[in-house]
Amino acid sequence: MERGNVNWIEVTTVGDLVDRAASETTADAVVFPDERVTYPELAEQSTRFARSLRGLGVEAGDKVAILMPNCMEFVIAFVGAAKLGAVVVPINGRFKAHELGHVISHADVRVLLTASSGDAATDYATLIGEVFPDAAGQDAAHLTLDSAPALRQIVDMAGTTPGFLTRAELMAAGETVDAAEVKRMQERVRVRDVAMLMYTSGTTARPKGCLLSHEAIVRHGANVARSRFFLTPEDRYWDPLPLFHIGGIVPMLSCFNARCTFVHAGHFDADVALAQLQDEQCTVAYPAFETIWLGVLNHPRLADADLSKLRLIQNIATPERLAYMQERMPWVIEVSSYGATECSSNLTLPLPDDSYEARMQTLGHPLPGIELKVVDPETRAERPTGEVGELAFRGYSRFEGYHKDPELTASVIDAEGWFYSGDLARLDPDGRLIYAGRLKDMLKVGGENVSAIEVEDFVSGHGAVDIVQIVGAPDARYDEVAVAYVQLKPGASCSEEEIIAFCVGRIASYKVPRYVRFVTDWPMSGTKIQKFVLREQIAAELEGRGITEAPRIDRRTASAS
Repeated sequence: MERGNVNWIEVTTVGDLVDRAASETTADAVVFPDERVTYPELAEQSTRFARSLRGLGVEAGDKVAILMPNCMEFVIAFVGAAKLGAVVVPINGRFKAHELGHVISHADVRVLLTASSGDAATDYATLIGEVFPDAAGQDAAHLTLDSAPALRQIVDMAGTTPGFLTRAELMAAGETVDAAEVKRMQERVRVRDVAMLMYTSGTTARPKGCLLSHEAIVRHGANVARSRFFLTPEDRYWDPLPLFHIGGIVPMLSCFNARCTFVHAGHFDADVALAQLQDEQCTVAYPAFETIWLGVLNHPRLADADLSKLRLIQNIATPERLAYMQERMPWVIEVSSYGATECSSNLTLPLPDDSYEARMQTLGHPLPGIELKVVDPETRAERPTGEVGELAFRGYSRFEGYHKDPELTASVIDAEGWFYSGDLARLDPDGRLIYAGRLKDMLKVGGENVSAIEVEDFVSGHGAVDIVQIVGAPDARYDEVAVAYVQLKPGASCSEEEIIAFCVGRIASYKVPRYVRFVTDWPMSGTKIQKFVLREQIAAELEGRGITEAPRIDRRTASAS
């Protein structure tokens, strides 16, 4: 409960959060482009789903995985499993067979829920069938799979697949379970119990399983809602991020806390998104990633759309890009953020009434209840204000550790609870965070350290550049050199030589990209661009062409030759 400027700590479980909201309002809880539920409907349907999972034998602590498109049934299954005290495992919809098999086995998944739809990029049921071909000849109610020993049932929520239970069979299993049994299990769930096992997106390495408690995700959702976005029951909060992403789940819990409406884009389509933002009269937008939001900003019908209800947008972008997006919608407050799965989403956020400079140039202060510091990556000694170092944080929303990896957990969480993020940052004199890239997102060019984000920020200032990513390419002379992957603005044209010329003489020569590659599609892990894929692509290209040394920079012609 809020009194004045105080945010009193209120902690509850996912299931009780929804049921309490349902007792207080009949408003829309969740809206997708083609379906919606009120709070009472969500409470009732999630309890019904919990009964069905219980009918399959799901116990508290069991892992229930969800591999589905963004849809209402995903939300219902998430809340239903949480009511039993089960651990929800949202699976990245971009995973292929190898990654999928690893996660299901590594997570000790007990029940796997899947569904495919016409607009999904992947037929999930078919993919799972390829991962577990031996399921087809077994009793779907009692699977025994060597590659996933804990897995007992796979449910196809939208079809019939050999070896999988159907949706009808799942729901029938709940007919023998009394709602009072679900209620008793829900009452036994502790706020420090693990609610979710979420695997990181794997932009730089194999996905790691983050263990997140009910307190971490529910309390953090409430904290963001109250102390940064100031959500009220009248707000309608638009989010296009996948529900397997922390930025899909925790904002939804923010809305449940505020008793407002969570409006999800479903399978993101710029046409649908623009119409949804207008028709649902959305007040807050959480696109988070510029690759998503630019689809709206560059829409040919944007000028005709009525988005006057929007008051706040959160994007993650360089200062130059953030200022560009603010300029495109001057009536809306634009903020950026630092976030991580390990922190249950946002670690820092500016306040809406912070100065323009603070909102454009920094990622804001840490949220109440979270501490941060910047340390020497080797010694972990704290660095002075203004100096770049590794970002560390601790607080109630920090994850419990990495599933089945105590060595890695011990290497990143110290005895005082500090998590060492692997990200570079510095603090301004007022304690606001300024991101400086990944600790490992550094290039070593002829012995000189080069920050990828620094070069990205510079190249993005070229008038034709929409999105840029900098990675390293192997080089016989310099060990590695910078490569710019560039997506141009709609209708713009530019050459490799022009991008290089834009940089020469304006940034240090060792920072200048020696290769430029133009793209229209990015390798994505849900929401993040996979830089390791770009590095692999350029390395394979250069090897295939027999190129071992980058072109030299000709300062007279300002090009690589």
